[in-house]
Amino acid sequence: MNQKPKHKIGWLWENMKGYRVLYAVGILGTIVYNIMQLTVPFISSKIVDLFLAGEKAAENLSLHRDLFYKLVAAMVLLTFLRTTVVYLVCLDMEKVSQKVLYRIRTYLFDKIETQDMRFYNTFRTGDLMTRVTGDLDAIRHMIAWVLRAIIESFSLFFATAVYFFCMDWLLALCVLAIAPFIFLIIRLFRDKVAPRHKQLREKHAQMNTAAQENISGNRVVKAFAREEYEIQKFDECNKDYARMNEKTAMTWLTYFPYVETFANLMPLVLLLVGGIFIINGRITMGEYVAFSGLIWAVQQPMRMMGNIMNEFQRFSAASEKVMEIYYSEPAIVDAPDAIDRPERFAGRIEFKHVSFQYEDGNLPVLRDVSFVIEPGQTVAIMGETGCGKTSLINMIPRFYEPTAGEVLVDGYNVSKLKLRQLRKNIGLATQDVLLFSDTIDGNIAYGDSSISQKEVEKFAKYSAAAAFISKMPEGYETIVGERGVGLSGGQKQRISLARALAVKPAILILDDTTSAVDMETEKQIQHSLQELDFPCTKVIIAQRISTTKSADKILVIQDGRITEAGTHDELVAQKGYYYNLVRLQTGEEE
Repeated sequence: MNQKPKHKIGWLWENMKGYRVLYAVGILGTIVYNIMQLTVPFISSKIVDLFLAGEKAAENLSLHRDLFYKLVAAMVLLTFLRTTVVYLVCLDMEKVSQKVLYRIRTYLFDKIETQDMRFYNTFRTGDLMTRVTGDLDAIRHMIAWVLRAIIESFSLFFATAVYFFCMDWLLALCVLAIAPFIFLIIRLFRDKVAPRHKQLREKHAQMNTAAQENISGNRVVKAFAREEYEIQKFDECNKDYARMNEKTAMTWLTYFPYVETFANLMPLVLLLVGGIFIINGRITMGEYVAFSGLIWAVQQPMRMMGNIMNEFQRFSAASEKVMEIYYSEPAIVDAPDAIDRPERFAGRIEFKHVSFQYEDGNLPVLRDVSFVIEPGQTVAIMGETGCGKTSLINMIPRFYEPTAGEVLVDGYNVSKLKLRQLRKNIGLATQDVLLFSDTIDGNIAYGDSSISQKEVEKFAKYSAAAAFISKMPEGYETIVGERGVGLSGGQKQRISLARALAVKPAILILDDTTSAVDMETEKQIQHSLQELDFPCTKVIIAQRISTTKSADKILVIQDGRITEAGTHDELVAQKGYYYNLVRLQTGEEE
């Protein structure tokens, strides 16, 4: 069950745990240095009234020159102090943003790693990559700059407004009367730009997905000479993203002239009204200088609000996607009363009236399947493509849950066993092999990195991989390319089989693992599997009769049901699907 997502800012605060005091100090520092912005205009106004434009200016300058120098020195020192505070605040918030970014990215990757198959069927790889890269950068930027800019803008605006009202409330009211119009424009801009940032984020994810799929499938692209087609397809995604980016940017440029116009009216109002007030004696020249020196402190937050709102909406769109993963929970987890079985499993498998259907499917994949595999037996599963063979074996390590019935291992329902203990007892090798960008030794020892070099070589011999590995440039230390680039299909399958065997599983599941190897190598592998130095129940999906012939039991699946079960000789005698397959592969049937 998914946790209830928090509000976006509350979620950020949750992830600042351990750094909240530091961030609060940064916020306080932001407020302090913006209040300090008022000190220079305040001192300037005093200098003007006392030493430049006041009635006793000349007298004060001659009698209190030391005060003049002190005021000038105070301006310099306060400016230096304010600059220092700004620098420290920026360091503070950048540090917190990097710590939070690291924490969220780590948590997000951990969350992705612990998801079930339904999750990976739902989310595209490119989309997930966008969430742990670009989206997280928008979140970091929110902490390091956007929140600080919001606090800076509001604290500067309100501090200046209070100062203005303290000097002359009527002049302050005249100058600040323009502010509501700017806030209204910013509000209209926010409503317009928010959906565009969501669309922009989707376009970015689509572009990343297109690039990721193309790079992963580079062999297919080159095999069909479709480079130009793929370049054109990516170019379209790139153009869509660029157009959406431009459209989003132009949204602010549409509203910017209005904000700029109203902001620039403030100095004009000050000049007109302030000039009249000086003539009438309502304010002094020093007070006018203070107003004039701080008018930017009212204008700048207004101008900044557009950029701030733009970045905030970018954060909002990104955080929504990140939080979707952050609060997602896998459906397949350890039961609260899960059985603890740290000992090695015996390897007995039983299916009791199992039916299965994918959540997004309309028809059941498996219907009322029942069979038993005793410890140490070798069972072969055969059937037409799409009949449910792979779905069946995926329920043994509990990649999927049956929609009806039970899957039992050693007499226990797999849903009652701890996932880690269950899967540690299962070795899995599939037809679609994924090898990591690592050495051959590292790939074979992936399931148990503590095994010795001697054991790695032993399992390579079991899988008939030792011969070709010895001919590699660096032997077992040869680095294989991403996804095993540089190796043939048969070589990758043999390394995959060695990897499955290296964990010494109680249950070995092979999904058409020898489909890409020659008959002689297959025979060698079959012999090795019969001579393993550890007890092991073997479940093999295969299409070759040479693979299934020596199995203790053969199950034939058709349309989601087991239609034939028995040994090779028994099924041949039944003269059904298996019999016809034997005749087809041995050349007896024209």
